[in-house]
Amino acid sequence: MDSKFIGNITELEVLTYITKLGYQVSIPFGDRERYDQIWDINGKLLKIQVKTSHLVENAIKFSCRSSHRVNGKCVNTQYTSDEIDYFATYWDGKCYLIPIGDTSNEKTLRFTPPKNGQIKGISFAKDYEVEEVLKRV
Repeated sequence: MDSKFIGNITELEVLTYITKLGYQVSIPFGDRERYDQIWDINGKLLKIQVKTSHLVENAIKFSCRSSHRVNGKCVNTQYTSDEIDYFATYWDGKCYLIPIGDTSNEKTLRFTPPKNGQIKGISFAKDYEVEEVLKRV
């Protein structure tokens, strides 16, 4: 499977998850917007960019950039808060929602603390579960 196909599956998993929670979702026509979905959360519209996560040790990681080719060269572009409000990802039956302000080039969500016990600067997946984040919207 190519990355576009895998990304489409992640978008469907996120769409299904948020819809089962009872929220409305709109999908922009075409593939030209920086966001993949618009969630209607109690009358507030949120621009969501969906990203596919990859398992790395006891964490999931995803890129917070878009990639495309220009004149045969790969160009990476970061998202801005003017373009999207949140990143969403799906892993092992759970959906995670991450404010764009909590990201940089990539985001790692840990399931357990690192072996060295450090917790400062660590993002734990449980803190970004969609149900918890939407309580604060």
